[in-house]
Amino acid sequence: MTGARAAVEGTTTVVQGGNPQVHRRISTPASTIGPWLPEGELGAALADGLARVESALAEAVGSEHAFIREAAGHLMSAGGKRFRPMLALLAAQLGDPEAPGVTESAVVCELTHLATLYHDDVMDEAAVRRGAPSANSRWTNSIAILTGDLLFARASDLLADLGPEAVRIQAQTFERLVTGQIRETVGAEVGVDPIAHYLDVLADKTGSLVATSARFGASFAGLDGSLVRELTAFGEEVGVAFQLSDDLLDIVSQGGTSGKSPGTDLREGIATLPALFALAGDDPAEARLRELVVRPVTDDGEHAEALELLRSSAALERANEVLAQYADRARARLAGIPAGDVRDALSALCDYVVTRTS
Repeated sequence: MTGARAAVEGTTTVVQGGNPQVHRRISTPASTIGPWLPEGELGAALADGLARVESALAEAVGSEHAFIREAAGHLMSAGGKRFRPMLALLAAQLGDPEAPGVTESAVVCELTHLATLYHDDVMDEAAVRRGAPSANSRWTNSIAILTGDLLFARASDLLADLGPEAVRIQAQTFERLVTGQIRETVGAEVGVDPIAHYLDVLADKTGSLVATSARFGASFAGLDGSLVRELTAFGEEVGVAFQLSDDLLDIVSQGGTSGKSPGTDLREGIATLPALFALAGDDPAEARLRELVVRPVTDDGEHAEALELLRSSAALERANEVLAQYADRARARLAGIPAGDVRDALSALCDYVVTRTS
């Protein structure tokens, strides 16, 4: 067990529905502590910070109504990497990580992320999320949508105490999230390169909130403006890289190690970067692959064939190259960050998004 993992597991006090529950054990999901995190004091500090975030999340999804409490806590209890609050806490380590607003803003970002997942699953008609039944499949689309709205409301309530600038930043981030979702739903406009369109969508749908996480952590910890800007830019680049790696894992993962069945995007007709590269090419060796991925691949035999072809394709290699480019761009943003454990951890994160297997 790493030092960071040991520190994140402990006893705390959780307040749900106004009723304190003392000595409830808060244990962050195992996937939270990634191999890129350091041992020693920094790892322990981040683990302690995550425990505070987890406690605050438990309070934020609480309700006096049992069903609402269950629905709102459904995805939180299913796990997740807590990538966004982790980045906020890590950025804050360059300043005062105990400053007011650091933990609260990290919770806001995770609540916002969780809320978007409820809505995404409705739009995608997803049956599984994080290895568990999605809220829409367990209950109904209406319940999933309303639960997502509830979490947005809880995030807004926390934001109100963080000041008007934080509210404005969150509003601008939310606009980008919605813009990205609309653009993904509508598809690339005539004359627009589908690959460029796809990467722009990822920047809006994923990169924007990861960037805001780093920005909030840095800002509330009291960092100067130049460091806040560099960490915000880092967050956007590494956020896109993280989503790209998710999309690639959907193809290369075996036995659902990514938290969903391999090839889910193929079944749903979602053309991620490898499929887009295949469709844009004219290699005769990939003619059959293009024929398959141009539409949803719902037949089990064709689905297995498409996965096999993608896994050995030049299109997948090109997508991996783009992933590496985003990770390198994120790493380049660290040139202005003070040398030390925090910068080393951020650099290790750039390696992790390229090599992760879950």
